[in-house]
Formats: sequence, C-alpha cells, structure tokens
Amino acid sequence: MIFCEEEIDISFLEKIAKNMSDKNIELVLVDEKTMHGINLSQRGIDKTTDVLSFPLLENCENLLGCIVINLDEVSKNAIQFKHSNEDEISLLFIHAMLHLQGYDHEVDQGQMREKEKEWIDFFKLPKSLIIRVEEGENV
Repeated sequence: MIFCEEEIDISFLEKIAKNMSDKNIELVLVDEKTMHGINLSQRGIDKTTDVLSFPLLENCENLLGCIVINLDEVSKNAIQFKHSNEDEISLLFIHAMLHLQGYDHEVDQGQMREKEKEWIDFFKLPKSLIIRVEEGENV
C-alpha cells in the first residue's frame, strides 16, 4: 500500500495489537471512495468514515476481526489535529481494537472512553476520537 508516496511501515500497529490482544487482526488500508462504499454496503450509511471494525462472530484461526482505516481521513485528521499520520493511524487502530473487543461508546457508560484513554496514555498518543467528539472538535 502506498501512503504519501512512501510505503507504510505498520510495525507501530503490531506493537499496539500485541499489547491489546493475543489474537490476530486483519488490517485493511483504503482510500475515501472505498471506505464510502464499505460504509454504505455494510452499515447502510451513505458517507465515508475514518475507521470501521468488523468483529468475528465465531473464532476463526485466532482472528479477532478486521479493521479498515481510511488513509485519506488519516491525512486530513493528522493535519487538522497537528500530529503525525502514524499517531492518527494509532488512534484509529486503538479505537477499532476496543470495538472488536466488545466496547461501544455509543451505548456504554463511559467504559470505552476510559479504556481508550488508558491505551492512549500508555502509548503516549494525542487526544482520542471519543475525547474529540466530547470536546466538540470537528471529527
């Protein structure tokens, strides 16, 4: 996969994945148009998004699920929030990993936010998606 004219080194995501789960993760990096299509076909939402996660309903070869990250949104958000593309991908990856593990910030009582904050602090990353939304930042 090409990103900003360079190949993407995802070793930083492997470190996050190994710390968050002992299961394997499928990672798919896409552009905005592809993400729009996935969001429409899988969720019925006719717009793009930054990250999607698809947990497996049954254990399949020790695979937790699939994470899809929109690289166009990564670039936009990294510029907007003044941090690196690597930081933005890491934030999206952590957010999606928590969804794969059963957390849901739209229905829980703050558990996902707390768990996400723990991981973000652990990896010394900038503000999370949930905190951005809570603070009314454009996401």
